[in-house]
Amino acid sequence: MTTKVALVVGARGVIGSNLVEHLRGLPDWEVIGVSRRGGEGAGGEGVGGENAGGANASGANASGANGSGGAGGVRHLAVDLLDAEDSRVKLKELGDVTHVFYAAYQERPTWAELVAPNLAMLTNVVDAIEPVAAGLQHVSLMQGYKVYGAHLGPFKTPAREDDPPHLPPEFNVDQQEFLVERQRGKVWTWSALRPSVVGGTALGNPMNLAVAIAVYASISKQLGVPLRFPGKPGAYDALLELTDAGLLAKATVWAATEPAAANQAFNITNGDLFRWSELWPKLAAWFEMPVAPPLPMPLQDAMADKEALWDRIQSEHGLAGTPYADVSSWGFADFVFGWDYDFFADGSKARRAGFHEYVETEQMFYALFSELRRQRIIP
Repeated sequence: MTTKVALVVGARGVIGSNLVEHLRGLPDWEVIGVSRRGGEGAGGEGVGGENAGGANASGANASGANGSGGAGGVRHLAVDLLDAEDSRVKLKELGDVTHVFYAAYQERPTWAELVAPNLAMLTNVVDAIEPVAAGLQHVSLMQGYKVYGAHLGPFKTPAREDDPPHLPPEFNVDQQEFLVERQRGKVWTWSALRPSVVGGTALGNPMNLAVAIAVYASISKQLGVPLRFPGKPGAYDALLELTDAGLLAKATVWAATEPAAANQAFNITNGDLFRWSELWPKLAAWFEMPVAPPLPMPLQDAMADKEALWDRIQSEHGLAGTPYADVSSWGFADFVFGWDYDFFADGSKARRAGFHEYVETEQMFYALFSELRRQRIIP
């Protein structure tokens, strides 16, 4: 069996870490991870993640550190992807790479400011790898529903891959256009994956919805108050979907290796739709908590003074001692809970092309909460 070599860029985030684990479990893959911290520690990076309006995915900010390391059979590299020369020097020895999985993301204050750094990082990776990797077969790009304008407000649902574009700036679009142009006349192919908000357990990620819900529930339970939905009134009844990180990992590898998926974009979703009004009481029941009517309450404000309480919870329950900052995705949770409009895409294109995996969203949350409990992140 021919061995394929994956370069996972953004390997420490929600999406990247799950992709690394999935690839490690396959018999014919070797894995090299690129992230800001290289082989140091675990969990997500300091910025990045499911960027507003769907994942961009990784939760990895692949800039800043130097050095390399190996962990769990995966070789890790720390590369400043914003530095073209550092990228070239650090990646020049990776001539055996056959597949690049790009899931890195740099946060910036405005939509316009996101374009330059995020396009530069992808460009620097391709510029460094393409000349040295003679056997390069595929470049996979992680996108999100920003392509459809989901971060701007109510958008056409279900969103489809061939929907017309919206007015720029939009770095997801610029990244895809770069790959399309770069691939012309080449042997290698590209794919673009468009998940909704991604469910995973990587920590240190300011855009992790599942962790935010779990910690919000744990703190509410400690205080003896019911679990209230804290978002906008209309958001409680909007029609939504999410994407499980493990499911996304499978879809990403499928699109990178299935000839019928070459040079295309695919929406990747769990396959079901939900409303918080139906799901929220079930999540509360998992935590053995009562619910009360929704109450608009920005978590970024309400949870700002809860660090000392979180430390006490960890001490009382013998938890792992996770810093409060590493579980504080309050701004992102507020953003998601503020969607008082339908938020979903049509995932049938991937099914028609041959990808038939799905995950029930309710069970996804239970599995993520159970994993956080197993890791002693929550009581």
